[in-house]
Amino acid sequence: MSDVVTPPKTVTRTKTERPKLYKVVLLNDDFTPREFVVMVLKAVFRTTEDEASRIMITAHQKGACVVSVYPRDVAETKAMEATDLGRQAGFPLMFTAEPEE
Repeated sequence: MSDVVTPPKTVTRTKTERPKLYKVVLLNDDFTPREFVVMVLKAVFRTTEDEASRIMITAHQKGACVVSVYPRDVAETKAMEATDLGRQAGFPLMFTAEPEE
């Protein structure tokens, strides 16, 4: 009998990186009614009435407020959807998606 030497198997594991996160930011403006901003926050971001009011007031007082954090494609889609709702209603409502630091 002959001795057969088999080399050890090597297992290569690829490590998947988590997607970079982006924050959706509500920018304050002096023209969009508060009630409309709250309605958009509830509809697009599924916030409660209290949470939507808090976000809206913070943006009003500080000029901007982080609404939520998502993977890039989700953040960009939600920011665009919320901004578009404002535009359709004739308001300058603006949401942006920015890299999370």
